[in-house]
Amino acid sequence: MMTSYGINTLISDSGVIKYRIVTERWDVNTVKNPPRWTFEKGIFLEQFDEKFHVEAYIQADTAWYYEQQKLWELRGRVYIRNLNGLVFRSEELFWDGLRHEFYSHKFSRVITPERQLEGSHFRSDEHMTHYAVSNSAGSFQQTDMENDNSQQPADNKSQSGQAQKPDTTKVEAPVRQAATRHKATQKTNYRP
Repeated sequence: MMTSYGINTLISDSGVIKYRIVTERWDVNTVKNPPRWTFEKGIFLEQFDEKFHVEAYIQADTAWYYEQQKLWELRGRVYIRNLNGLVFRSEELFWDGLRHEFYSHKFSRVITPERQLEGSHFRSDEHMTHYAVSNSAGSFQQTDMENDNSQQPADNKSQSGQAQKPDTTKVEAPVRQAATRHKATQKTNYRP
């Protein structure tokens, strides 16, 4: 086992620098099965493109990298920010280098300039451009939920002449009627 302290290093893939790792402590353990790198004091990663421009920042309280599976396991206050303005927060994130995807089975929050999503399951491509959040809640723009603009009524126009989107909020009838109040009845033939 090898332990290093105060690390600030660059990692390349096929001769191209892909990542910068900054950590207080880095353990490389080839004896454990499977072999792994351990970052128990936290980790900060910068991901670079081919021209050495930063594509994303990744930060976590604890991390493990399993070399044979090319799998990162990030735990505790996981934070990702990319150039598109996407911010990801969770307590857990797995980064599969073989399938080129991120996934999490814990509560996750995804914030973009257009929307916010929260859910208990998360899956995304490696660039965080195509992602899915399951068991979710969030805010969306109305245009995200519509498939075809040609289904609008022609008379629904604004003062500028552009078609307005109809209000999609509906008030549904309650499932059952509300209870009605009755006067209390008195029993006169009650004897203790």
